Amino acid sequence: MTEKIPKSEYFADLPIGDATFKAAVLQDGTRVLTRATFLKAMGRTGHAKGGRAYDKGFKIPVFLTANNLKPFISKDLVEDSEPIIFRHKGRQSIGYRAELLPQVCGVFLDAEEAGVLNVNQKHIAQKCKILLRGFAAVGIIALVDEATGYQEVRDRLALQKILDKYLTDEWAKWTKTFPDEYYKELFKLKKMPYPPTSMKRPQYVGHWTNDIVYSRLAPGVLKALKEKTPRTPAGHRKRRFHQHLTRNWGYPELRDHLSNVIFLMRSCSTWNDFKRRLNRAAPKYGDTMPLDFPSDLKS
Repeated sequence: MTEKIPKSEYFADLPIGDATFKAAVLQDGTRVLTRATFLKAMGRTGHAKGGRAYDKGFKIPVFLTANNLKPFISKDLVEDSEPIIFRHKGRQSIGYRAELLPQVCGVFLDAEEAGVLNVNQKHIAQKCKILLRGFAAVGIIALVDEATGYQEVRDRLALQKILDKYLTDEWAKWTKTFPDEYYKELFKLKKMPYPPTSMKRPQYVGHWTNDIVYSRLAPGVLKALKEKTPRTPAGHRKRRFHQHLTRNWGYPELRDHLSNVIFLMRSCSTWNDFKRRLNRAAPKYGDTMPLDFPSDLKS
């Protein structure tokens, strides 16, 4: 039976020192760094020797195969250095366990201290020193956060900063925000007649819009909008969601997203085709902070 290739559940850029890694967390919780960014951080080209793809016989990274390094390579390091194949967004990638990086740095620094490094290995040792300084800075912050319990608060604070950019407690005067074309395309894809004469649309249209629009703007936005605009006893909302979006950020983001949605709608002939393309182009957010959310919006 063919071994199933795990998928990445989370994927993001990870800056350490002067290097940036592509990092992933797989379905089984394994943390990996892509091989290309790993090799580049080590001062290599970013590709396996000869462009070689993964094979069972190539278990140790090429920069650890030198004879002068073998006395410093432990059994655990050999086990951790076996490449891992995984899938990210449908494409196959190759990575190394994240634990391998500090172990590799240790090998080069031990070899340097022993005075056995070759000239063409010294630049790697220098890279390792920079990375280890980065580990120290990141590591102490993570340890403090874990010891104090702040790690549970940290993501909530980051999420709140995002909501502060998108939402306001005040509400703007209603203006026409969703163009008629949006609804025409929506009803077309649902194979339903478009009711142009009625401004009061069926309630299920709001559910479609929550799915297509508000759940894809930013983490937690849809939940916060529902809290800011609760339903009346009759089941209606006094104000539209877009009236609570900030004028300088949330509202422009909504308009841009709507333009992209309408563009996608025009290119699709079925609802399923549209949702498939929309999920690829603008995945839905939940109420927690995803690892790959743009860092400039978290700060």
